[in-house]
Amino acid sequence: MIRTTQDLLLELSDYGTPQTRIQRMVKNGSLIKIRRGLYETDPNVPAYLLAGVIYGPSYISFSYALSRYGLIPERVETCTSATFCKNRSKLFQTSLGNFSYRDVPKEAYPHKVHWKQEGAYSYLIASPEKALCDMLYIKPPARSLGALKEMLFADLRLDEETFASLQQEKLLSLTKLYHSQNVKLLARLVEKGVAIR
Repeated sequence: MIRTTQDLLLELSDYGTPQTRIQRMVKNGSLIKIRRGLYETDPNVPAYLLAGVIYGPSYISFSYALSRYGLIPERVETCTSATFCKNRSKLFQTSLGNFSYRDVPKEAYPHKVHWKQEGAYSYLIASPEKALCDMLYIKPPARSLGALKEMLFADLRLDEETFASLQQEKLLSLTKLYHSQNVKLLARLVEKGVAIR
């Protein structure tokens, strides 16, 4: 369970020095410090359940989401999340995992993001279509449809069958929200029904 310093100070107010008690709990492992003012009580909690609390507003996206949806074959260790208007990337390295955050356009940020609940934890994650658009947004621009296909299926190693199963209407509605050469090319790829191979 995620706890803030304020939560803990209230809970431990019967102790003469609650701040010292918190330090002892961290030392003996009953509390895990994630970042300043934020702690976790479960040493086995999956990292993605903490991503939105560590830095936000944010939602899980990019390679971590693509991996979770089976769109790319690699297991992604760093939990990657999207933010907006932060104007810089952030990386947090903790004993529970590594977390990276990148901006996406403000107009695109709130669309096609799903709220999920797992026990006492909740988190936000991009739809497969949104995660793909976000990923293409942060990649260097491709110069042609052929170059985009190379990026998708050779560089990112996107699974072709899973790509074909993405909802075209969702993809096309999302592509209008990004000012990105790659995302514009993705829209052309989908509209033209260009053969993947």
